[in-house]
Amino acid sequence: MPFRSYDALRIFAAVAQHQSITGAAAELNLSKGSVSYQIRKLEDDLGFRLFERQRQRLSITARGEKLWRSSQLALGQLDRDIRELQREEPDRITIGALTYFFSRWLSSRLMAFMEANPNIAVRVEPITGIADLRSSDIDVAICWGSGEWTDFEYELLFDCPARPTANATVAARVREIGLERALVEIPLLADSSGSTGWREWHDRAGLDYRPMHNRLVIPDSNDRVQAVIDGQGIALWDSLVQHELDSGELCYLSEVALEDAGYYLVYTAPAAERSDVVATFADWISQQN
Repeated sequence: MPFRSYDALRIFAAVAQHQSITGAAAELNLSKGSVSYQIRKLEDDLGFRLFERQRQRLSITARGEKLWRSSQLALGQLDRDIRELQREEPDRITIGALTYFFSRWLSSRLMAFMEANPNIAVRVEPITGIADLRSSDIDVAICWGSGEWTDFEYELLFDCPARPTANATVAARVREIGLERALVEIPLLADSSGSTGWREWHDRAGLDYRPMHNRLVIPDSNDRVQAVIDGQGIALWDSLVQHELDSGELCYLSEVALEDAGYYLVYTAPAAERSDVVATFADWISQQN
């Protein structure tokens, strides 16, 4: 039968230390009757005597002495282990993500990562673009673009081509005046790459990049989706707005797309300096699409 009276061992150790029920009771903040009961119960469970009782004095038996020495070692190590565990911080990772990408792709998947890695504490930091990584404590980020960054190491997660997108009212205006003119007269909302995306798209479409000077800047990507839905301009959007495309809230304005654009895992530290937690997250997210 397995031994189950581990709590009683601590009481026994205190009695053996003091050679006194009274002294042990005072140390443990228990009544003398409770201490005496626990010692008698422990002796019954063990099947041998721990103390000899002579009038008002206790003397430990040979078996009791051996058990006391063993319990001191075991309980001392247990106390040290508990203190060490209490001091340990969980592994942590801070992930930078566009609010658009987080709400439409990462959020529904992130719980699976946390369930598979319960020892890792996760914090998601909203970012508006690659520039945010230069002044933050982000460990790794997911950014949209064509892999044009020179200050960071990165790897492609998945392709996600983008095309000019607008609501139905703006789209009707585009059909009326033509796309080339519309791209000059209607605000072009910058994406997380700033103007890089629009410049690349114009080059691909064979058009001059001549945006209106009073263009609207909306840093937050989710707010930028809503701005396009509200008719405040044209933006480059990818398939993550498929719900709005299906509902008719948004529509593509051109068949020309930034085919080499996609979502990249961007590291804020060189490979040799990255933590195991970052490697764990990178391995996991690369398998999610």
